[in-house]
Amino acid sequence: MLILLIKYLIKYYLSFHIFLSLTFRTLFSLLTSFFLSLFIGSRFIKYLQTISFKQIIRKNGPKSHFVKCNTPTMGGIIILTSIIVSVILWSCLTNLYIWYPLFILISYGIIGFIDDYNKILKKNTKGLRPYLKYFWQSVAAFIISFSIFFIEKDTVATELVVPFFKYVIFKIELFYVIFFYFVIIGTSNAVNLTDGLDGLAIMPIVFVSISLALVSAASSNVDIAHYLHIPYLYNASELTIICSSIIGASLGFLWFNTYPAQIFMGDVGSLALGGILGVISILLCQEFLLFIIGGIFVIETLSVILQVGFFKILGQRIFRMAPIHHHYELKGWPESRVIVRTWIISIMLFFIGLATLKAR
Repeated sequence: MLILLIKYLIKYYLSFHIFLSLTFRTLFSLLTSFFLSLFIGSRFIKYLQTISFKQIIRKNGPKSHFVKCNTPTMGGIIILTSIIVSVILWSCLTNLYIWYPLFILISYGIIGFIDDYNKILKKNTKGLRPYLKYFWQSVAAFIISFSIFFIEKDTVATELVVPFFKYVIFKIELFYVIFFYFVIIGTSNAVNLTDGLDGLAIMPIVFVSISLALVSAASSNVDIAHYLHIPYLYNASELTIICSSIIGASLGFLWFNTYPAQIFMGDVGSLALGGILGVISILLCQEFLLFIIGGIFVIETLSVILQVGFFKILGQRIFRMAPIHHHYELKGWPESRVIVRTWIISIMLFFIGLATLKAR
């Protein structure tokens, strides 16, 4: 929105040209979403406390979580609002690469909101019926995947880049639609599973967003893209604005979500943030990078799959409880220790992921 105003002012005042700089807009989109998240956060927490929108705790979960029953939930609304406002202010809205991620952010945010609202209304952790949640997630994923495929099918946007191999790039064509579906559904639900402790999911989200921001800036520069052997994507620069907005909004939310949390993200935040990260990685042809840097989400998801699989087949459990962060809680680890060690692993995965770019 501001871009149109700035372009108009440049006609008369050339000094306004700096406001079109990607670096300038990236920085201010981060700051805008961060301070907006802080501004909304304190007021939204008080409002949720007033209307008693409080977290519903699993009866079979760790006993230490029962003290959290009075903590407000649906804090993802703070993050989503901050991201959307910041993106609208600082991005070039004529770029389609802006609208693909925003579509998933909003649609998955609505699905998560309905799920959270049902949990609060029914006073249990079931919320929206699983098949309904999965159905609407699938509808949104297929809508955006078909849209991107038919609009971008003649570009490098539908290519699959393999880490560590400089010239191994697959043109997956129509399989792109199915592949996109699994990436977005998988990432969305993986983040949702990870969001089980105070601030546990938000820092891995920040690290993934930082890496995707760096890649989007590099992909939009033909020289850097050629040097790193990644696809050159002319429109990818605006994804940097979205990523920086996610970083700012997430850090602002962490101010209130850090242990002991004043508010929880809820499905409205975790489903939407996971979905938008999946879309951005697809647009940048960096699905494998997401898999590496978002390794925490992968580990959490695999722990659930293994737990359910082994119990159904052998009647035994591998972990004391899944996702795996609850396993370590039941082993006696303090919640803060589980959280910080998860962040440390996420930082290591961040550097490993970035190393794969140069290793090509």
